[in-house]
Amino acid sequence: MVAIAILAAGRGTRMKSDLPKVLHRMGGRSLLEWVLNSVEEIQPVRRLVIVGYRHELVMEMLANSQGETPLPALEFVEQREQLGTGHAVQQLLTPMEGFEGDLLILNGDVPLLRPQTLKLLLQTHQENRNAATILTAQLPDPKGYGRVFRTDQNLLQQIIEDRDCTPTQRQNHRINAGVYCFRWADLGRVLPQLTTNNDQKEYYLTDAVNYMKPVMAIDVEDYQEILGINDRKQLADAYTILQTRIKEDWMKKGVTLIDPSSITIDDTVELEPDVVIEPQTHLRGKTAIGAGSRIGPGSLIENSQIGQNVTVLYSVVTDSYVAEATRIGPYAHLRGHVETGSHCRIGNFVELKNTKLGDRTNVAHLSYLGDTIAGNQVNIGAGTITANYDGVKKHPTHIGDRSKTGSNSVLVAPVTIGEDVNIAAGSTITDDVPNNCLAIARSRQVIKPGWRLKSNSDQKNMGD
Repeated sequence: MVAIAILAAGRGTRMKSDLPKVLHRMGGRSLLEWVLNSVEEIQPVRRLVIVGYRHELVMEMLANSQGETPLPALEFVEQREQLGTGHAVQQLLTPMEGFEGDLLILNGDVPLLRPQTLKLLLQTHQENRNAATILTAQLPDPKGYGRVFRTDQNLLQQIIEDRDCTPTQRQNHRINAGVYCFRWADLGRVLPQLTTNNDQKEYYLTDAVNYMKPVMAIDVEDYQEILGINDRKQLADAYTILQTRIKEDWMKKGVTLIDPSSITIDDTVELEPDVVIEPQTHLRGKTAIGAGSRIGPGSLIENSQIGQNVTVLYSVVTDSYVAEATRIGPYAHLRGHVETGSHCRIGNFVELKNTKLGDRTNVAHLSYLGDTIAGNQVNIGAGTITANYDGVKKHPTHIGDRSKTGSNSVLVAPVTIGEDVNIAAGSTITDDVPNNCLAIARSRQVIKPGWRLKSNSDQKNMGD
């Protein structure tokens, strides 16, 4: 059996924020959610989160996580005072009493650990029947970090703080990553023996290792995985590392990214081969894009399903579905559960909200359709608006197959337009229109010969 414990009690003062550090977001998840996500393949039997600063907020935000599936059950353990990593783990003595198995300890501000790294750590720990196994990393510049020394068989010899190292010892670039796997029965016996006999007057979890044997130290393959987040700069750096991973993976799978440095892609996005992502494009949330589609430049797609061979140019699509071979943009906005049929055209400065379009329907420019259902082969003329809000409630508009609206038409909902209807330009339609009709609803044009606006001099003479 394996349990995990995540240290998430600190405030993170260098973040300069009232928000607990572990709740700051990196891409589509908080730092703490990234750590929880990294252990899913291990399938731990218990997940404990050690909380402190604003613990109610941490608990609330995890309970309201916006992931596709809810997070597994979490156990929260409060650390009222933050007196070091050893003190944090001491808080587990009561809730973990009687547990028989291994405990994997992670930090809530280290979001880049790969699942395979944790699986290797756990596998090494269990196959060698270790009392403890620690994750280490070879840093290019380990200045300031304690050095880890081990035998050729990876058995831990000692951990020496940087300030206590000799010049020769400082040539060792192996440092403690702060990720541990313990046999809980052994750790539970050792935790009460920890003391604060150090400069910081804190209980260090590393001291527990001194009381345990055998202990192994294994290196992480990519040292960037163990980088912690202490300030906004490190948060931005970590996000850059994450994005590099994601984008390199998609390019290996046959996706073309033009100017990858200007593109961001959440790890929850799914792309098919031969998708082309243009510069300054951002893909968010549970988005999927079909083969042959071209997205961007300058587009945002969020929580949307995009079919094959779709183009989206300088546009925003959120919470929507776009069928194959549809063209969107430039400067279109689809939001609030829009669904388009195939081979549609949503053009310049068009906004669609909670609207469904049939196949081969065009809304080419300067229009707003809200709460609308339009059939197949409908043509929406420039400047057409469905007036869906009466000041109290939203109302639907229905437009039948092959109907056409003239420029600057207003359809005042609730209203139904039949099939094969033509609406004259400039009409304001307030009543239902049956099939096969021409609807004209506008004032008659009046021409007054010889009329002109009176000038200021004419008005002055009239006053004399």
